[in-house]
Amino acid sequence: MDEMEEELKCPVCGSFFREPIILPCSHNICLACARNILVQTPDAESPQSSRASGSGVSDYDYLDLDKMSLYSEADSGYGSYGGFVSAPTTPCQKSPNGVRVFPPTVPPPPQAQHHLLPHTGVLPPVPRNSCLTCPQCHRSLTLDDRGLRGFPKNRVLEGVVDRYQQSKAAALKCQLCEKSPREATVMCEQCDVFYCDPCRLRCHPPRGPLAKHRLVPPAQGRISRRTSPRKISTCTEHELENLSMYCVQCKTPVCYQCLEDGKHSTHEVKALGAMWKLHKTTNESGGLSADGCHSNGQLSQALNVLSDRATEAKEFLVQLRNMVQHIQENGVEFEACLVAQCDALIEALNRRKAQLLSRVTKEHEHKLSVVRDQISHCTVKLRQTTGLMEYCLEVIKENDPSGFLQISDALIRRVHMTENQWGKGSLTPRMSSDFDLTLDSGPLLQTIHQLDFVQMKVPAAPILQLEECCTQTNSATLSWKQPPLSTIAVDGYILELDDGNGGQFREVYVGTEMICTVDGLHFNSTYKSRVKAFNSSGVGQYSKTLVMQTSEIAWFTFDPASAHPDIILSNDNLTVTCNSYDDRVVMGNTGFSRGVHYWEMTIDRYDNHPDPAFGIARVDVMKDVMLGKDDKAWAMYVDNNRSWFMHNNSHTNRRYGECLQSDRCLKHVLKLDSIIGRRQSMTSLPMRLTDGGISKGATVGVLLDFSRGILLFLINDEQQGPVAFNTLEGMYYPAISLNRNVQVTLHSGLPIPDFYTPGESEAAGSVC
Repeated sequence: MDEMEEELKCPVCGSFFREPIILPCSHNICLACARNILVQTPDAESPQSSRASGSGVSDYDYLDLDKMSLYSEADSGYGSYGGFVSAPTTPCQKSPNGVRVFPPTVPPPPQAQHHLLPHTGVLPPVPRNSCLTCPQCHRSLTLDDRGLRGFPKNRVLEGVVDRYQQSKAAALKCQLCEKSPREATVMCEQCDVFYCDPCRLRCHPPRGPLAKHRLVPPAQGRISRRTSPRKISTCTEHELENLSMYCVQCKTPVCYQCLEDGKHSTHEVKALGAMWKLHKTTNESGGLSADGCHSNGQLSQALNVLSDRATEAKEFLVQLRNMVQHIQENGVEFEACLVAQCDALIEALNRRKAQLLSRVTKEHEHKLSVVRDQISHCTVKLRQTTGLMEYCLEVIKENDPSGFLQISDALIRRVHMTENQWGKGSLTPRMSSDFDLTLDSGPLLQTIHQLDFVQMKVPAAPILQLEECCTQTNSATLSWKQPPLSTIAVDGYILELDDGNGGQFREVYVGTEMICTVDGLHFNSTYKSRVKAFNSSGVGQYSKTLVMQTSEIAWFTFDPASAHPDIILSNDNLTVTCNSYDDRVVMGNTGFSRGVHYWEMTIDRYDNHPDPAFGIARVDVMKDVMLGKDDKAWAMYVDNNRSWFMHNNSHTNRRYGECLQSDRCLKHVLKLDSIIGRRQSMTSLPMRLTDGGISKGATVGVLLDFSRGILLFLINDEQQGPVAFNTLEGMYYPAISLNRNVQVTLHSGLPIPDFYTPGESEAAGSVC
């Protein structure tokens, strides 16, 4: 409760609020203090007339002008408007919290000078064009015809102040003792007065009508005062009308008269009681509501978050205090080690010892100073946070709905602002408790004058930032950072990956950057990665190993960078044609070296029976001839009736091709090749097929299986021959060659056809 006291004091007088009013900026001020700091401005220089005259001064310029007149080099408190007051300014008084208060030019009547009197009476009318500046945010406010009566009273704050003052009182005093009040012994619930025994016998005898009054102990009477029915709030616009509705647009309680003829007549309104329950932040037990729903109040939710921040701050303070002890222990230990090393040296070393001890002491004091400053700063913020929390909890206990709604939004904003002050990094130690210094005692005596601290530690293991590490298709991006408290210099980093199959790690990056993208990985593979740092002292430890999975299915497009200049790409590089009558080659932007991959190409246009070729190629394939003309491509080219397999511009004769129409014949040929020692694989035995041409709308499929090292082709879901090529190893790119009479659209990332099972000894395809 003591930390809440600053929330209950007026920023002008420094005392507890008395009849507080709410300014449009959501700050509070005593009614009498507001009267004291009013400044009368001439008509020609009032803020409204200045804006209306079109002088070119914006609201922000005017606000800057206010600030210039408020501050000086010698004082940072609140001052008067020198440009607005015609008479010379009078000496000011200074409140306990540093805010300067200027008395009015015309002294008020004696009975209204001090705002701490029990009743201030009726304040004299406010002069026209009066200006009020908030002492906290220095926002300039111009009063209307209602004067200070136009600002709503903060009855919730007044009730909290009253309860706080009662709780701080040592004992309840008699309210009828004339000189020194004696301690009250009873309270009359009907009279609402505390009595001592003599005053009770004299002023409240137990006879007549007073005999029916109920006398209770003072403590019980204090509780009954708190739980007494709340006062009925009246409208500031219509003083005879009670507040019964709530304007959703203006966020303020209103009366029925405001709805009939006021500015709220066209606004959305709701019942005051319903909105009170919506914004109320306490449950029946007096604590914060635990269900977390919106109906239990926005302030309650904000307080829950702020409460968590306060708990974290307390734990952080414990951590900082433990760090102080560790720093002291480490400092003492380091000094003892240094003294022992220096005492072992000869007399010439002793002169240097004092300088080294001085450096250690400075480092020790610097660390303690940084940590203690952080403790002090965090303690102040925690005290402010706790004070605001206690004040909000007291506001929660208030039973005045309209008064609560007047300040709930402001309190929510303050709670959010306070919570934001505990942002990222505020609960992180600014200093490490370790002394990263090591004395090198190896130099010879003739070099003693060069004795100094040197860095003999390798860097700590980097920390992988998992939220920034990711994989995309066959690329992996890794990000890392140094430990937050490490002060050891780092010259660079080494990133290592395995082969995606549980093999040895290999270096893929060496440099100073802390983020790296590795391209060209295998699809559907699991890679392990790790990183380490190095400096002149050596290489540090590895980070934790990160396991990453590349995409199971290959999504790719045609690559315009490697395509022949005559190639024309469209549809996000998925559709390709050519502006030449000669065959031109274009490849995909992704290479394959592992796994099973299948893609298709749809024939969008097919004129004059050309021979487009489909297949795979090395990165250095020839781009100005048909695919398969050189030894860098493996392809099937096709016309409207037939298709051929071709590699290195090689075909077999028709009879040989027809002999290869069955799996049995294929085995026989392979066996025959082995016997005669030709050792020629199917990569050099392209086959000529008699059926299976293409037309507009046809689909050509390519299946590449690295588990068996084979390549298959399909036309309209029908396999073209058993196996086109085998013993394929290395990196291959999807490729196609075509001329201007053909247009093709690529479809990648497709599932493997149902007829094919990866890993079988032979494909169960259809006969040519």
